[in-house]
Formats: sequence, C-alpha cells, structure tokens
Amino acid sequence: MLRKRADSKAAALGLLTDIQTCIRTDSLESQYELTANELGRGKFAVVKRCIEKLTGKDYAAKFLKKRRRGRDCRAEIIHEVAILEMARWNTRIISLHEVYETDHEIILVLEYAAGGEIFDFCASEETLTEREITRVLWQTLEGVQFLHHNNIVHLDLKPQNILLTSHNPLGDIKIVDFGLSRKVGNSSELREIMGTPEYVAPEILNYEPITTATDMWSVGVIAYMLVTGESPFCGDDKQETYLNVSQANVDYSKEAFEEVSELAVDFIRKLLVKSPEDRLSAADCLSHPWLWQTPETSESDSCLSPPRRTPGKWSWEDKENMMEDGASSCKRFCFDSLLSGESIL
Repeated sequence: MLRKRADSKAAALGLLTDIQTCIRTDSLESQYELTANELGRGKFAVVKRCIEKLTGKDYAAKFLKKRRRGRDCRAEIIHEVAILEMARWNTRIISLHEVYETDHEIILVLEYAAGGEIFDFCASEETLTEREITRVLWQTLEGVQFLHHNNIVHLDLKPQNILLTSHNPLGDIKIVDFGLSRKVGNSSELREIMGTPEYVAPEILNYEPITTATDMWSVGVIAYMLVTGESPFCGDDKQETYLNVSQANVDYSKEAFEEVSELAVDFIRKLLVKSPEDRLSAADCLSHPWLWQTPETSESDSCLSPPRRTPGKWSWEDKENMMEDGASSCKRFCFDSLLSGESIL
C-alpha cells in the first residue's frame, strides 16, 4: 500500500518509478579505479572519471546524494535511471553502464564523453563554423525528438549538458543530466519552478503548464549562443535576466548576427517565441531549411565571430534556489548563478 502511494505521488510529479537495472551494493572501487580527473561538481553531486578494471575502459561515475536539504531524493535519482534505460538504444543520449548504491549515495556509471561540453565553444576564443553548428543542433534535436516522442521533457537543456565524444575532430553529441527531467502528458498539468536562468522558458517563470515546447525555447537559446557567442537574455542580475526572458527581449541586430545567415536567424526567431504553442517542435526544427543546407549552399561556412563576453567559472545550485532574492554575478553568460538541481553530466 505504501509503495502504491509513493508511486502515485511520484507519477503526479512526473517521475518514473520502474527500473530494470540491477542496483549493485558492493564497492564501486572493487570494479573501477577512480581517477583524480573530476569532471564536474555541485552541491549534491560530483562526477569523476573512472576506469573499469576488467576492460580498461573509461567511464564517468556520477555520485548523487540521496538526501538533500533534509529531503529524501532517491525517487528523483531512480527517475533519472529510468530515463537512461528508456534511451538505452538512442545514440544521442548518454549511455548508462551500471548503478551502485551506498548508505548515502547512488552512483551512476555512465558513458565517458571525452570531447567535453559544447559550452567550451561558447566560452573560449575557439569557434565553430555555421555548418558545424547546424550539425551539433541536428544531433541534439534528434535526441530531444526521441525524448518528446516518449513524453519526456529535459528541462535543463544548455551547452553544459550537451557533451561531445571528441573535441578535435568534432565528435557526436551526447545529452546528459536528466535530474530535472519529467514525464508530461498525464491527466494532471505539470507546473514547476526549475531550470537555469538564461535557458528557462517564460512559462516556467510564470508557473504555467510545462510541455515539450518548454525544451524548444532552450534549444533556441543554445542556437543563439552558438552563432553569436552571446547569451540572449543575460542581465546584470537574476531579476533582469528573468525580465528579459519573460518579455522575450532578444537582440536580432546586424551587429549581434554579423556573418550569420538569414536562415539561422529565422530558425532562432521561430523558437524564441513567448507563446509555447507557436514554437517549432523538434520535428519541425529537423525540417527547417537551415539544418538542411549543404556546404555549397551555406551562406556562412567560415568561423563565426568569437564570444564578445568572457564567461566566469560556472557552478550549480539546487532548483529550490531558482526564485531566491538577491543579486548574483549574472554577467558574462550568467554562469556564476545557475538554478538547476544537479546540473552536472
């Protein structure tokens, strides 16, 4: 009876509860050698590179605390495992290898993406051609379309959560971090305040129903950043950022889109639309002519302008802090102040 109540409560929150993966309780270090290479860290999670002793293969071990702020969060972690199981055969989603559990943590052993984050291209002088950007977006949309087909919304799509299998040459993308993801389409509407300030859709801030269109806004922000090197909504503090998002204040000036094709601007305009119903779906995006350009027909195949802002070191905050008052260091892509839960890997 208690299990049924817990499952019913989880379902109302958009969480999946059934998993097939066997959760191991033996020591992770009996099977893996943990390296000093820390891939990411947050308040409630840390990701480290590890090497499987039997095969010598690299993996990423994501250590997730089961209790956060005095609250039992095991159900959210099981939900993340369930999403990764669902996407096991999808090459655009990071693969789950094994799961371990200790008294205080659940450890997800994940595919290791050696190329790092596409955020690196937003945060450095290194640039991508427009053709490379459309390839990254195409692959990202393939993953997003799969999720949406299964009524899953990611809710934290951003350059840090899109990894590459290799950096040079540019590898394939892997979508990671499903800690904030939810299942939609049930009888009840899903409304939650969560996400990362610059990427959240207006409906999140307005506490309106979450749909698959909520992710598409984030795709538009990612596309804007990749082609311009700037964040479209970053303000001097959180409140200014929220205002820019809620009013959909976007700079489409020639200066911002120097050397960017008109098709790219059209693609972004059709995603950064305040009304969720008017945004392109993932399937619509995959049919957009910008993503179908060949190198011969592309208006801009040279490297785009490097970022005009220098991002600071970024970190993670739990989702409860999203509406927290007080100014934060929001300039330089606002990556000093993130709202999402465990926005790592």
